[in-house]
Amino acid sequence: MSGQIVTRFAPSPTGFLHIGGARTALFNWLYARGCGGKFLLRIEDTDRVRSTPEATAAILKGLDWLGLDHDGEVVSQAAGAERHAEVAHALLAKGAAYKCFSTQDEIEAFREAARAEGRSTLFQSPWRDAEPSSHPDGPFVIRLRTPQDGTTVIRDEVQGDVTIRNDQLDDMVLLRSDGTPVYMLAVVVDDHDMGVTHVIRGDDHLNNAARQMGIYTAMGWDVPVWAHIPLIHGPDGKKLSKRHGALGVDEYQVLGYPAAGMRNYLARLGWSHGDNEFFTDDQAKEWFDLNGIGKSPARFDFKKLENLSGQHMAVAEDAALLHELQEYLAAAEKPLLNKAQAAGMLDAMYCLKDRARTFPELIEKAHFVLVRRPVEADGKASKALDAVSRGILKSLTPQLQNASWMRDDLEAVTSRIAEEHGTKFGKLAGPMRAALAGRTVTPSVFDMMLVLGRQETVARLEEAAAAGDK
Repeated sequence: MSGQIVTRFAPSPTGFLHIGGARTALFNWLYARGCGGKFLLRIEDTDRVRSTPEATAAILKGLDWLGLDHDGEVVSQAAGAERHAEVAHALLAKGAAYKCFSTQDEIEAFREAARAEGRSTLFQSPWRDAEPSSHPDGPFVIRLRTPQDGTTVIRDEVQGDVTIRNDQLDDMVLLRSDGTPVYMLAVVVDDHDMGVTHVIRGDDHLNNAARQMGIYTAMGWDVPVWAHIPLIHGPDGKKLSKRHGALGVDEYQVLGYPAAGMRNYLARLGWSHGDNEFFTDDQAKEWFDLNGIGKSPARFDFKKLENLSGQHMAVAEDAALLHELQEYLAAAEKPLLNKAQAAGMLDAMYCLKDRARTFPELIEKAHFVLVRRPVEADGKASKALDAVSRGILKSLTPQLQNASWMRDDLEAVTSRIAEEHGTKFGKLAGPMRAALAGRTVTPSVFDMMLVLGRQETVARLEEAAAAGDK
């Protein structure tokens, strides 16, 4: 196979974008982008009963949040039904498929007899070699004529060569009796028509590859490169489910994980490049290859996700982080930052972003810049504002009025006042945190003072110092 590499992500719009599906999309995106190829998106909406526009919108929203852009228009599999049926009839015309008139009752009777006799329950149609002159005038399905002996070898970039005996494969239905194509046919036709060169998908589709190869071979089409990736398991080694936590990509956005951290973690979930844990998108595109994908299921670990998310927040551009913070608030249905809060957040970002792993943590660290006076200290912080501490704050505020408002000067002034009261700055830091932020865990006292400015800092300290006079 030569020429441009083309990958695709083909989800079914029957629910949210599962975290496993998101990783599949990411692997396809990374491989295509790293090779200068195309990444296509197809919505496999042939199940008209379960497919919904809402689910399609959720999938597109999830991919957009993850930053996985696709090339060209989104393809609807259902829209290609006529083309799929055309291929089924082409296979019929060349003898690679046949008409089967067996009813569902007859098929079930065959299987019951096979079970009773200990034989394979794979249906063997009596119409496979029937003469057309014997065909009744009734409904029929079109079945693929699968070889009955020999083997089919799936040459998989992840799993290696997988050999399946042909007598383990049935003559699968291509076209139903109402003329509608089945999913297994539609997938092959769409992949061929879209020029897909590499099919990267979950290993639960591995057996499908053997059946789908029959269509490729019969039509004389190039078989794509297969890469079936292991599924994601929970920390307990069992298949990832709701009991392990969030499943949909949208839930991770609502939990406040940055998209870059999510991409990094998902890429490492089943793929590796040496010992590298943290990497950028550009590095991932450069390094990603199919050989780096492991054969064993990966285990989801929230602590590792949080760690990588924190590293990505620390190196993010301040304005970009603020923008994503607002998107998080919207997704979580929380009030957006107003203009003044956003400006303060941007000023403070330098002392916030390396201390948070998620957006809720970032907001908590930024409480001092988001809150308005009077600042109410929480239970733990209020204990630091005793009579002695308030007395020191009363001595400090006049000195701050004349300070140059540079870090060195602020440190010198506060340290001198602390010494004059027979203590050290470390003992004064707690009351100052309580006064400025109402919290015990905050950025540096001096960072808060620099961000808030002289007027606001002095006003908060004066209010806290005077609180005990009421």
